[in-house]
Amino acid sequence: MSSNHLSFVIADEPPARLDKAIARDVPEGAALSRTRLARLIANGAVTVDGVTASDPKARVAAGAVIGVVVEEAQESHILPEAIALDVVYEDADLIVVNKPAGMVVHPAPGSPSGTLVNALMHHCGDDLSGVGGMKRPGIVHRIDKDTSGLLVVAKSDAAHHGLAAQFAAHTVERYYRALVYGVPDANDPRLRGIKGASFEAGNVLKLTTQLARHKTDRQRQAVLFQGGRHAVTRARLVARYGTPEVLAQIECWLETGRTHQIRVHMAHAGHGLVGDPVYGGRRKLARGALSEAAVEAVSGFGRQALHAAVLGFVHPVSGENMRFEAPLPHDFQTLLDLLV
Repeated sequence: MSSNHLSFVIADEPPARLDKAIARDVPEGAALSRTRLARLIANGAVTVDGVTASDPKARVAAGAVIGVVVEEAQESHILPEAIALDVVYEDADLIVVNKPAGMVVHPAPGSPSGTLVNALMHHCGDDLSGVGGMKRPGIVHRIDKDTSGLLVVAKSDAAHHGLAAQFAAHTVERYYRALVYGVPDANDPRLRGIKGASFEAGNVLKLTTQLARHKTDRQRQAVLFQGGRHAVTRARLVARYGTPEVLAQIECWLETGRTHQIRVHMAHAGHGLVGDPVYGGRRKLARGALSEAAVEAVSGFGRQALHAAVLGFVHPVSGENMRFEAPLPHDFQTLLDLLV
């Protein structure tokens, strides 16, 4: 197997640990994350002044010459599958897809095949230059199986490195459309009394909590105010439905990107998503508020009514501002059409 050889010098005032020092000073074009570098140290692929390094915690002095041997990407164990994809944009470094509801993003014990990654392995083929030492798509964010919409996936280490940094810094633009029970309005005194809920200018609902895996139900996330991970969701009203008003279409955007974040936050606010089997529940709508056809469509909607509609980021290689929009899928749009 062929490999690439890098050589660079540790700059002044290096961090105390070798892995942190080389992560700071490795040439940016190498697109090697600290995790990847730690793995290369463990594999004996890093030298300090010609001596193989084995301890990522070892100290290193300024002026030390670092050598890194990066082998070409290995073939992945994930099998390619000829599954149709809605490709919104693609170049040598990344691909943006509009994922259908019902598709799992990454293979897991419960979903070993039929996933977005299996489809991308087939679609991209030899165009995958390798992510983390493996010829595979670089997943930098996910949306739930039954959520539709936009995802960006890296095809190269450089793209993976750059996209991951943007997601970590919360600079990626992500807007979702959702249909929820009730109407989240600043004039609702009940909503103003919910811990973690507040309103910003323009009737924008802001939900600020901690999120963590539920103590007894491992498939759920739970709202906390101590411990867990910081999570912020904003939502604004797009449309109200019913007489009296019983449903609302909202636009949500994420300051953080936690598992099930919009679903659990809106449920916490008392406005669970229509069709959500975990958090939304099934609610009885006020008699006569909607047509019989609309009530039947709402009660029978088979997934959470959530769509990742807008995705914006800076291209990690070219530096170009990228922004994509995906229209509502047929099932979601059909449901909304019945409500008006």
